[in-house]
Amino acid sequence: MPVSNFNAGPAVLPRVVLERAQSELLDYQGRGMSIVEMSHRSKEYEAINKSAETRFKALLGLGDDYRVLLMQGGASTQFALLALNFLRPGTLADYAITGSWGEKALEEARRIGEVHVAATMAEGGYRKVPSAAELHLSEHPTYLHLTSNETIQGVQWAAFPESGEIPLVADMSSDILSRPFDATKFSLIYAGAQKNIGPAGVTVVLIQQHFLDQARAEVPTIFSYKTHAKNNSLYNTPPVFAVYMLDLVLGWIESLGGLAAIAERNAAKAGLIYAAIDQSNGFYRGHAETSARSQMNVTFRLADEALEKPFLAEAQGQGMVGLAGHRSVGGVRASIYNALEHEACADLAQFMSLFAQKHG
Repeated sequence: MPVSNFNAGPAVLPRVVLERAQSELLDYQGRGMSIVEMSHRSKEYEAINKSAETRFKALLGLGDDYRVLLMQGGASTQFALLALNFLRPGTLADYAITGSWGEKALEEARRIGEVHVAATMAEGGYRKVPSAAELHLSEHPTYLHLTSNETIQGVQWAAFPESGEIPLVADMSSDILSRPFDATKFSLIYAGAQKNIGPAGVTVVLIQQHFLDQARAEVPTIFSYKTHAKNNSLYNTPPVFAVYMLDLVLGWIESLGGLAAIAERNAAKAGLIYAAIDQSNGFYRGHAETSARSQMNVTFRLADEALEKPFLAEAQGQGMVGLAGHRSVGGVRASIYNALEHEACADLAQFMSLFAQKHG
């Protein structure tokens, strides 16, 4: 039975991309071997590597003043690499905390240097993002870090803060390339690919050249952003298959019409599920405040929490998988990333309404 994949990551991929990869797996471009068997120094792989960087920047409308690094280790590695590269002794970095992943980024930076919590929404249970008045920046931070979308709490920045001369940095692992935004506001963006733009194994780091020039020179070679930029992400063996898949997904986003088209698609999907919550007369309770609702991760509880296990079991029985909330918070989470089709969200919304009628 076909399933609707609501997993939070690794997540659903476009079927057309999977079929393309399947067709090329044994023989890539007539070479008689798979791309995963070729040298990363081959002209075929170097073309894929270059294409992924070019497509990523083109989708964001960026030029040569930005670089795209294709790295390994996930966003969790970037929590440390960011601080290692830019948090010098005698400086500090500001962090705006809107959920669990922001907490983890802060904790890792604290192991390396001095940090300042510019805002935290913990007291309210991570239901919103800070307003401008709630954001208290230090005098001269080396950067301001935020998490654009918190997958566990289902909270997303609808608009990004103005940071002035302070370099703005974001973990965009769970909403990268899901909507248009002004990428020139950011000095650095990092994102694990496995939610919106590819499979697990590759992490995209977008970095402004001016900011890259400020990176520390004394960090270990493999941990230096400058190393990976100088070597076009080929300093060591890259995650070849993950980059190949990333490039195919970027091409798929282009084919749909780019970020404006994907945002319209994502907003329609999210609207179906949020409407099912709002029209349930309290049977379902959304976690995030309306102004901070994520377009990627719809998180909610049932008013009668004893019904959550039957809800999840019945949904899975109808082919809707991956709906359990994160183990740290429980509840229900529908992750509706770029590749999830509209029909899956319509089916979930209908199931929610019928379940509420049956048990309400």
